[in-house]
Amino acid sequence: MNRHHWWRDAVIYQVYVRSFLDSTGDGVGDLAGVRAGLPYLKKLGVDGIWLSPFYPSPQHDHGYDVADYCDVDPLFGDLAEFDLLVRAARRLGVKVLLDIVPNHCSSEHPWFREALASPPGSAARARFHFADGRGPDGAEPPNNWHAMFGGPAWTRVADGQWYLHMFTPEQPDWNWRNPEIGAEFARILRFWLDRGVDGFRIDVAAGLFKHPDLPDSPDPEADARTRDSVNPLAWNQPEVHDVWRQWRALCDEYAARDGRERLLVGEVSVPSAREHARYVRPDELHQAFFFDLLGAPWNPDAFRKVISEAMQDIAGTGSTVTWVLNNHDQVRTVTRYGELAPEGSGSGPASEVAPAGRRPARAPILEPASHGSDGGTPFAAPGESPSTSSTRASARHAESTLPHPRTALRTARAGGTPTTPPGPPFGRTTPLPTQALGAARARAAALLMLALPGAAYIYQGEELGLPEVVDLPDDVLTDPIFRRTGSRARIRDGCRVPLPWSGQASPFGFTSGVEGVKPWLPQPEWFAEHATDRALADTRSFWHLYRDGLQLRASLPQLGEGTLRWLDTPPGVLAFARGDDLVCAVNFGTAPTPAPVPGTPLLASGPCPDAGVLPGSTTAWWITDPTSTPNP
Repeated sequence: MNRHHWWRDAVIYQVYVRSFLDSTGDGVGDLAGVRAGLPYLKKLGVDGIWLSPFYPSPQHDHGYDVADYCDVDPLFGDLAEFDLLVRAARRLGVKVLLDIVPNHCSSEHPWFREALASPPGSAARARFHFADGRGPDGAEPPNNWHAMFGGPAWTRVADGQWYLHMFTPEQPDWNWRNPEIGAEFARILRFWLDRGVDGFRIDVAAGLFKHPDLPDSPDPEADARTRDSVNPLAWNQPEVHDVWRQWRALCDEYAARDGRERLLVGEVSVPSAREHARYVRPDELHQAFFFDLLGAPWNPDAFRKVISEAMQDIAGTGSTVTWVLNNHDQVRTVTRYGELAPEGSGSGPASEVAPAGRRPARAPILEPASHGSDGGTPFAAPGESPSTSSTRASARHAESTLPHPRTALRTARAGGTPTTPPGPPFGRTTPLPTQALGAARARAAALLMLALPGAAYIYQGEELGLPEVVDLPDDVLTDPIFRRTGSRARIRDGCRVPLPWSGQASPFGFTSGVEGVKPWLPQPEWFAEHATDRALADTRSFWHLYRDGLQLRASLPQLGEGTLRWLDTPPGVLAFARGDDLVCAVNFGTAPTPAPVPGTPLLASGPCPDAGVLPGSTTAWWITDPTSTPNP
């Protein structure tokens, strides 16, 4: 990988801090827990981590309502602990990206509190979108916009004016037409860059600016209906590109000092790949998440279409495509690619597929297909039977097992063996639904993504094959969407349940087990099947598939940055070549089909017992003889 442009083919692991690892026993993950988990992530093979917001916040939207952009919430640690984390990551060669939230802040932010205490027309109110209402006595909102998380996008204050919030009333939107806001965020970026961070993930990067006249929308409920940034008057305004040029120049200034390139990656939701490409022009963002792959239905034509559009429009700017299959807002891939979730699980209907170029706010769970032969057999390495692979797994147990991150935490503080509180009073002994098909497809999608040209992001827990927790009780739900609407549709708690690290019962090593303290969201009993200690010990696991794919990606010059060439394939199969001699093929069907390349694969997402045959719901990589021609 080119060291100067490390980001062009980097693989970044998203750490949802409150659900990663708890070092203090309060049931909430923290920065010390992330630091303890760094060796695990290094062994997995990622190039960097993206940390979800850990700033001081009342936590109405789990940190995306920021009260102070230049400090650490005591819930997660302090600045000294953050500095230790950055230094530990630097020693391991792991980059650190922060999540920055420039579209809105918390209603507890000092500037917003000052605005509430100031009169209409004041400089303090000019930092936000305050406006007089319509109708008699200004009793109606200034326009008809609705917030993405439900309800009106305006809230009235005591003196009669209204303020704009495109998400919740606790998240007032900044007025980026006021130059004071741009100057403040430049200060914030410098604060963290001076502390050694390697870049920023930008929340709602197509936001910031609103139409200057704040006119009525022809479809005011579009954002709430789709849980996405659809209102063309509130998102994707042309002025936002000037902000990203300024931020890019600021990052380039730091790179010029020490040769370390800082990364800007945007959460960009726009109508098309062509529009998306405007955000990654050479003087703007380095990367922007391309959500189309995440939202594509499970069929080869859809995948080929979105990949081709990305390669043509985004890579054509000189940037690289930034692929993603999941994040903290999405239904986990194992569930999404499996059977249709029961009503009220927090997932949209199967028919909800995002338009080209736009991320689905909660990606659809697809209709179940017949289970055929794929997904039901434990994974074995190419050329091995499942029984042989199991023997190999036992033999490699000592090699593959890492010291548990909890051990590192115990060396830093006194305390005996933790007690394990009883498991949560909900859930089933197995995931609902049982998702052999979804697991096979999720493995296939992961190996496909890692073979594509460009960068890739992995959400925590995907490397464990975690399904969505679809049956959390109402009384534990924390998503503001549920609080605002009373509906479980598209809620996000199910993909945010704390990770299982070890053991047979909650808290599965996530928290120290202080008596009476449980993880902030309850873990189901079946999390034991996906615990990290099991995954590390079993070479058939999701974890080893990701680790093997990442190792090959780092070592093979054909992978990472570059181009691809589509190959002719039979129906239901997608195949492409990287370089002269690496072929990646995906069988989207459930029945075996002739492989595009003879011989045993270099790596496969599922068992491939017969050379020259690609089983259903399986991706495989081959190194071919460059003088040979792949099978048609």
